Amino acid sequence: MNRMGVVCLMLQYSVTGAMAADIVPPGAKPELLWNDGEFTEGVAVAKDGVVYFSDIAIAGKNPGRIMKFNPKTKQTSVHVDDSGQSNGLFFSADGKLLAVCGANKGHRALCIMTDRLVIVVADKFEGKKLNAPNDLVVHPRFGVYFSDPRYVGPEPLELDHMSVYRYHLGKLERATTDITKPNGVILSPDAKTLYVAETDNGATGVEPVGTLPKPARYTLNAFPIKDDGSLGPKRVLADFGKDGGIDGMTTDTDGRIYAAFRPDARKGILIVSPDGQELGHIPTDALPTNCTFGKGDEKNVLYITAGSGLYRMRLNATGYHPELAP
Repeated sequence: MNRMGVVCLMLQYSVTGAMAADIVPPGAKPELLWNDGEFTEGVAVAKDGVVYFSDIAIAGKNPGRIMKFNPKTKQTSVHVDDSGQSNGLFFSADGKLLAVCGANKGHRALCIMTDRLVIVVADKFEGKKLNAPNDLVVHPRFGVYFSDPRYVGPEPLELDHMSVYRYHLGKLERATTDITKPNGVILSPDAKTLYVAETDNGATGVEPVGTLPKPARYTLNAFPIKDDGSLGPKRVLADFGKDGGIDGMTTDTDGRIYAAFRPDARKGILIVSPDGQELGHIPTDALPTNCTFGKGDEKNVLYITAGSGLYRMRLNATGYHPELAP
């Protein structure tokens, strides 16, 4: 177990760490904004500051939807009423809302979302259907990186691996197979490192009844991004053992990572340095799934999807948004 694993056992149920006091104002806690969803995920913020997030239909009884929260009016409304089980969301430099859509009667694809139309951009690799795209990030130069695990859904698995992909200039390629089950993906503020959460619970959801799960593996990893957009060798920043790990992530302009941390005993937002050291932990009542910073007047506000709701919290940090990079 590395230093992260040891620290995670010691610090519980408070905003912790010497650095945490500089990042999180004293007494601050997440503010609940909306709590009428099934399973919220994929929070992303448009240039005008409006916050978008997925509401996944966890039983697959409906196709899921994309919601939007207006910070000025504090109103939440439906943006897309049939999202094809959208999960991660991200805005492109030209303002398009991109989504990765999962299985369980979903599109299993990278898509462009409008309020009236869902455009499938990529749903197959080498002629085989993707597993269940989960999270994505837009690089200023090299297109879209996204993860493709499978956690739920009855659809057959066609691919031989759960990989990280890159979509660029109309081409889909495997960026790495050096993660057993990738989940959250995000960039460092210099756009030279891709962080990938390995969130491997040991099962895909399509095994025959009675099949024992494989050993779980939960890690945070860093991949250098080469000059052509391909990825260099993996570096494990933190090994969380067999309990929960992390989901979606974001970064601030100082390079710190904010990750939805999922162990039952310490669920919340984990703040991590670029070299994998824990700087703080913000508890959440519900199980967190993703987070991102606002824009404009809310560049210091961290938005969090957790459980069936949307939360926010003002921090002493400024969010990094690669789609706004010059």
